[in-house]
Amino acid sequence: MLPWKRALRPLAALLLAAAAVTVPTATGAHAADTAAPSRGWNDYSCKPSAAHPRPVVLVHGTFGNSVDNWLGLAPYLKHRGYCVFSLDYGQLPGVPFFHGLGPIEKSAEQLDAFVDKVLAATGAAEADVVGHSQGGMMPRYYLKFLGGADEVNALVGIAPNNHGTTLLGLANLLPYFPGAEDLLSTATPALAQQVTGSDFLTKLNAGGDTVPGVRYTVLVTKYDEVLTPYRNQFLNGPNVRNVLLQDLCPLDLSEHLAIALFDRIAFHEIANALDPAHASPTTCASVLD
Repeated sequence: MLPWKRALRPLAALLLAAAAVTVPTATGAHAADTAAPSRGWNDYSCKPSAAHPRPVVLVHGTFGNSVDNWLGLAPYLKHRGYCVFSLDYGQLPGVPFFHGLGPIEKSAEQLDAFVDKVLAATGAAEADVVGHSQGGMMPRYYLKFLGGADEVNALVGIAPNNHGTTLLGLANLLPYFPGAEDLLSTATPALAQQVTGSDFLTKLNAGGDTVPGVRYTVLVTKYDEVLTPYRNQFLNGPNVRNVLLQDLCPLDLSEHLAIALFDRIAFHEIANALDPAHASPTTCASVLD
């Protein structure tokens, strides 16, 4: 892909954010009010097995929702015997389908309540959390400030925005456009909070990236065009495993969306992270698993 085309993607995301809060929305179904399709996840009668004793909570990314983000991974995990659940968070009033835009602190509170609901329904003592992009970073606020470390065994971040993004340098241009930063912060708070150096990320990462008692796995692709530089996604601290997908399969060309939507090499490594006692090597052949 040509560099200028790659650079347009994050710019398009910013434009979409502005459009989402200025264009009137149609009446009708709202993703937050729609349960995941009947493919076996969000089944509150599911009871974890001895082989997989913890439910898995899937946390979508910015502009995502509880259905679209997980049409590939949720059935993959369900087929392997997991109780799988997904939530919508960070909704803005009047904006359907595109979530993860509200203040991240409030989104973490939504995740906290959702995990409580899942644990109560399944009878499990802890859950495992798997999140994409903002959904791989936002749970860290829940773990660090909302008592989530007592309810979560492992956090798997798929291309998580752990230390902010420069949007291929576009974020550095915001000060040159009067009012752009205020518009971003007011209209779509979560976008502003994910820029490198934001007050939110400074607070989140102060005193260390991790908390005791939780295992962390970070899956990253070097072709990520949204969270740049991609190394900002890695965590530092104990009980952390940082994985660059191209170290497992040099042929993997997944970028920021593909790594979560349909990359079965990433899916295989997620399964390993959820059940490390029975992990098997992840290679290019894992696409056939």
